[in-house]
Amino acid sequence: MECRVGCAACCIVISISSPIPGMPHGKPAGVPCIHLTPDRRCALFGHPDRPEVCRAFAPSEEHCGRTNEEAFRLLESLEQATRPSGK
Repeated sequence: MECRVGCAACCIVISISSPIPGMPHGKPAGVPCIHLTPDRRCALFGHPDRPEVCRAFAPSEEHCGRTNEEAFRLLESLEQATRPSGK
């Protein structure tokens, strides 16, 4: 499966705890990554500064569903299920 153009659910919905260039404390859930372009593409794609967690996240129907809207719902569920307790 390849990323759908204009989706970017993984760059918005999920939290990233590792540093990202320009975001030294990572990215909170629901906040768009600062490297997301206006057409919802990763400006760091293929760049060595792209975080490992982003390089390792491969699109799949399990996480991305069949539509952009489904991707947002699935990843929101995953984010809630993996959130540390107390947050």
